[in-house]
Amino acid sequence: MEPLVSYQSEESYAIIAIKNGKANAISHQVIEGLNASLDKAEQENKVVILTGQNGIFSAGFDLKVMKKSPESAKELVTKGSQLSLRMLSFPKPIIIACNGHAIAKGAFLLLSVDYRIGVEGDFKIGLNEVMIGMTMHNAGIAIAKSRLSEVYLNRSVNNAEIFNPIDAVKAGFLDLNVPETHLLPTAIKVAMMFSKLNKKAHVETKLKVRKLHLEVLANAIELDLAGEISLND
Repeated sequence: MEPLVSYQSEESYAIIAIKNGKANAISHQVIEGLNASLDKAEQENKVVILTGQNGIFSAGFDLKVMKKSPESAKELVTKGSQLSLRMLSFPKPIIIACNGHAIAKGAFLLLSVDYRIGVEGDFKIGLNEVMIGMTMHNAGIAIAKSRLSEVYLNRSVNNAEIFNPIDAVKAGFLDLNVPETHLLPTAIKVAMMFSKLNKKAHVETKLKVRKLHLEVLANAIELDLAGEISLND
């Protein structure tokens, strides 16, 4: 059986790919695979390229798990928030090569890395939680606040506005868009550039720049653990 998360090691970078069905859903198994892959990249001292599959990066959390029970939803959301916290403080640069759609947790992952490359086309990117009846969790708000401007924060979080790749750059979900055939080559080019950064200076600077946001996110995760994940009909 093909793993839900694959790891491919190259000389200066590693490619981590999510392959979990049509929606490329973020499940417990996917989060475990991502954490194991990040462990390996850290041990190998590699820049990370995180990607999905043709046409989709991820449509978000596994809905079967989210709808099973409030406790089940809370457990998965908490693990997802902890993954974002780890990615935002990861000692190596992380690039996302976003293959297409990135919704809900898929879009939150875009907000959890150092550089985001999207593909041109009719793709949807954004946070649809309020649209589908989920009151936005504290950690989600903290992640969005750390990366989106006030205008796009309200449009994205409160109004569940979904963007095409061009507008997703303006909003702050992506850094640039390229033709589909250029996605991985562009990500590799950026990874090679990032591999030339002084690694100690990179991580120390990243942690300084994000210090307040990381503290707020860690506190938000604790608030979510003490509360409930609200899913409304």
